[in-house]
Amino acid sequence: MPRTPPSHTCTASGDRWKTVGREILLHLIDFLVNSYGRDPVITRLLNNTRIHIMPTMNPDGFEATKVPDCYYTRGRYNRNGEDLNRNFPDAFENNSASIQPETQAVMDWIKNETFVLSANLHGGALVASYTFDNGNPVTGSLKGYSRSPDDDVFIHLAKTYSSNHASMYKGTGCDNRQTFPDGITNGYSWYQLEGGMQDYNYVWGQCFEITLELSCCKYPPADQLEKFWRDNQVALIEYIKQVHLGVKGQVTDKNGNPIPNAIVEAKGRPHVCPYRTNEQGEYFLLLLPGTYVINATVPGFKSMLKTVEIPDNTGNFSALKQDFSFPEVSDQIRSRVTSCPKTPLYQELTWASAAVKPTIHILVLMTVMLVIFK
Repeated sequence: MPRTPPSHTCTASGDRWKTVGREILLHLIDFLVNSYGRDPVITRLLNNTRIHIMPTMNPDGFEATKVPDCYYTRGRYNRNGEDLNRNFPDAFENNSASIQPETQAVMDWIKNETFVLSANLHGGALVASYTFDNGNPVTGSLKGYSRSPDDDVFIHLAKTYSSNHASMYKGTGCDNRQTFPDGITNGYSWYQLEGGMQDYNYVWGQCFEITLELSCCKYPPADQLEKFWRDNQVALIEYIKQVHLGVKGQVTDKNGNPIPNAIVEAKGRPHVCPYRTNEQGEYFLLLLPGTYVINATVPGFKSMLKTVEIPDNTGNFSALKQDFSFPEVSDQIRSRVTSCPKTPLYQELTWASAAVKPTIHILVLMTVMLVIFK
């Protein structure tokens, strides 16, 4: 029998160099543990969701901050002097930075888990920022906005957090020069960033991640930390619930065995690195309520299309379930697929588009000449 896919998995990673995100996530752990069995909403959330929390990615940087201040700390960098949020492979350009042990550990973690939704916590502003952080003409960067195939979902996720935060939704920046409508921003529209974890997780981890800037002061006094937790508590819980948006399911062969590496995508939302099933044949797609065509493909076999009507199931803590069974596939036939290379995939897509354009121009010219001659 096909195995029921497990609960969606959500992960949160704390401040790489500041203290607010680190403390908030420690408060979140304490709140979840102590609310289980007492608060019915939190109990249902934990019964249906796997939650991974990494309070800090850069412990050496945190400890290196001897004289904290609001605007700059040495703790931004790890022991080797590298900025970890510029250290991941980039989908738009070659990142020349040497991958650090902390970065590699997180990349391995992402590879070995089926994460679906994520957030990384920072300080220095008050805004929810969403992918892409980098961009090129393929994603609309010439217009000052780098759009992902799931832009509507990312806007929803960012607004979910900001609207449930004590003040982020107001959109007021940390000074008079910077404002964020509804308390959200496209990362590229704010400023271009190469090698960030947010884009890496979305492209290569199949995980929707946003960046939460939670304090204007990067290293506030200790007596303010409790208030930061209160300001973010509701927003964190509501954000975690969004992991149950969309559709999930399992892809199996004629004997009911799971098929790993099958491509499962929503029509009209192709990812530059196609989203595939995990070792248990499970897939998870975050989608807003609406009608979608889900395309499941096992390489070498005819694709299967299924139309689904997706409700808002976040309150029920369970996404819509839609399985796929390939009767012509046996357990002896397995898809041999390697993961997408950690190269600038969107850069390569730009080159491919440019290579096609002259051919199109020639075809148009030939068509016009034929009409004239006739």
